[in-house]
Amino acid sequence: MKILFMGTPDFAAAALKTLVSANRNVVGVVSQPDRPKGRGHKTVPTDVKKAASDAGLPVYQPESLKSNALMPLLEELRPDVIVVAAYGRILPEYIINYPKYGCINIHASLLPKYRGAAPIQWAIINGEKTTGVTTMKMDKGLDTGDMLLKSETEIGEYETAEELFDRLAVIGGELLLETLDALENGTVTPVPQNHDEHTYAPMISKETGRIDWKRSAYEISKLICGMNSWPLASTEYKDSIVKIAEARVCADTSDKQPGTILALEKGKGLKIACGEGTLYIKTAQFPNSKRMNVEDYARGHEIEIGAVLK
Repeated sequence: MKILFMGTPDFAAAALKTLVSANRNVVGVVSQPDRPKGRGHKTVPTDVKKAASDAGLPVYQPESLKSNALMPLLEELRPDVIVVAAYGRILPEYIINYPKYGCINIHASLLPKYRGAAPIQWAIINGEKTTGVTTMKMDKGLDTGDMLLKSETEIGEYETAEELFDRLAVIGGELLLETLDALENGTVTPVPQNHDEHTYAPMISKETGRIDWKRSAYEISKLICGMNSWPLASTEYKDSIVKIAEARVCADTSDKQPGTILALEKGKGLKIACGEGTLYIKTAQFPNSKRMNVEDYARGHEIEIGAVLK
């Protein structure tokens, strides 16, 4: 089975590495063009391009897929299947319809829940107990194609999006191998999604992570986990933005205004009043400081007990 791989970020790179490690016949790799990154705006290769180059695979980076732009490559490589993982663009129908086994997408959720760009983050933010990976046959919609195989996993109580991302990348690679084998052997039957049950996971932003302290301690803790490692949940302390990387729900309650700093407790962190319950902030990034344990920060900086986070 000749495989053309299409993907861009590190989640996709993990799937490509799995294919290479399993000695699958990857005939080419398509990734988005390299973009400037970081403060220096230096152009860097995509994660998939780096993985493909390390494996000695040819890489193609078209600026656009429109107007049959990829057809010459398809005619040259003649893939039996196209594997797509977080490529970042909707594929035109001429690509979807080209290969014998279709375009197979790896999506980091249990479809039809959490279609869209940020399924891992939103599953955590919304307090889901389980999530997983779905392989599906792509159609012209956004994550709407018929499902092939699924792999489910529990979400840890305080598991971050970064940690879950890494686990699902491994799970996704293994599920992809199973899916390709099943397609080639004719042992998998595509199952249509129930579109009435779908939910959407839009792209996250810095604004997504702004904490509303009137919410419950549990909900805030899930937001903090879902925003880690980027862009981190944030709050305002004395007219400055503080980013919060780690927190734990406290069993205590408080009648203070939500957001009030109640105490700094040894071994636990900053205790904050919430709309329901209280929360310990354990790791944060204060202005002009690196991310660190709040107790370590407090050794060299005053944190005002009674101040209100906004």
